[in-house]
Amino acid sequence: MTLLELLDYASVFIFALTGALVASRAQLDIVGFAFVASLTAVGGGTVRDVLLDRHPIFWVAAPSFIAVAVAAAILVFFTAHLFESRLKVLTWLDACALSVAVPAGTGVALALGAHWGIVLLMGVATGCFGGLMRDVVCNEVPLVLKQGELYVTAAFSGAAAALVATQFLPIGLALLVCAGTTFTLRAGSLIFGWSLPVYRSRPPRS
Repeated sequence: MTLLELLDYASVFIFALTGALVASRAQLDIVGFAFVASLTAVGGGTVRDVLLDRHPIFWVAAPSFIAVAVAAAILVFFTAHLFESRLKVLTWLDACALSVAVPAGTGVALALGAHWGIVLLMGVATGCFGGLMRDVVCNEVPLVLKQGELYVTAAFSGAAAALVATQFLPIGLALLVCAGTTFTLRAGSLIFGWSLPVYRSRPPRS
């Protein structure tokens, strides 16, 4: 198994766990768990592969990705009640998933020789779109758009760090830098309240 395949499998599994946790909050049945988990797990990678014209799409080439997502859904279906705060677990699992998915998307784009701007966008898309689909489908406030938290910024910074690191390090270490940067910013936002300035409306000038 290559490094990029390993990153995709890890991303699919962790994002599927988050999808199943959201399904538990919505009190869905086990089929709903499997659907939301699978959508979350492969959503970002599918957007990446479609935009990069990468055929076949990763989970079509290897349906075992869907099997991993369904297994994660079943696991959460029978264990979600054990967590005192599913929202807290969801938030931190999502941070971990983001930190794996961003280097996965960045690595695929780099391997295909994409322009640096496309590499940045693919890192962000792979990290953010699965969770966005999950929250929209389950009528949750999307974590990716939650006010006062770094999410897209963390993904973008991780992809940018990988681009810079590839000038000095092997690709594997560069993707590790990407993961570390993404997680540090996302975790810092959750723990210390790191954020970018938000728009504040003001009365129009007379």
